[in-house]
Amino acid sequence: MLGLRLATDPRWVNIVEKNISEILTDHAWCEQKAASNAISTIVRFPEHEDLVEELTKISLEEMEHFGMVHAKIKERGLKLGSERKDPYVRDLAKFIKTGGSRPQQLVESLLFAAMIEARSCERFRILSEEMEDEDLREFYRELMISEANHYTTFITFARKYGEGVDVDKRWQEFLDFEGALMENYGKKETIHG
Repeated sequence: MLGLRLATDPRWVNIVEKNISEILTDHAWCEQKAASNAISTIVRFPEHEDLVEELTKISLEEMEHFGMVHAKIKERGLKLGSERKDPYVRDLAKFIKTGGSRPQQLVESLLFAAMIEARSCERFRILSEEMEDEDLREFYRELMISEANHYTTFITFARKYGEGVDVDKRWQEFLDFEGALMENYGKKETIHG
């Protein structure tokens, strides 16, 4: 369904399990950044009422997820660490085309978000299947479904408002770029690392 070009090596879970505190802190901040990105898109493109409504829901859901991850951190007697940089997101952002028409700008923003959600969904699936910790397996199974819904929402709106843009072609380009990018990732105990 996601069309990712390069699957995450399941051995990535072994790295994650050696530092649960780090993956949970990184995950929490990923959720906060996803909420911020949805809000930023609303600010930039307020003319699409249905998009504003849906992104409002997504931003609230992402902050709810932040709270859920924070609760997992506290349950385990851990502390939420400081915000983490996300080199994957930084590198993916370099692929966004700047300028162009408003529909082109919106498509770029939505496909960028969809790509991050797709990779997060794939990572959550692996965690839900491969982690030894049953509580976290269940936790990531629930979140995987949510990420898949967000991915679908972003793609759907890109197609709806991508007037004059070959959205499917551009999505394939995002998938190709991200696949090559992932050659450098999967080696750290972070959601996208």
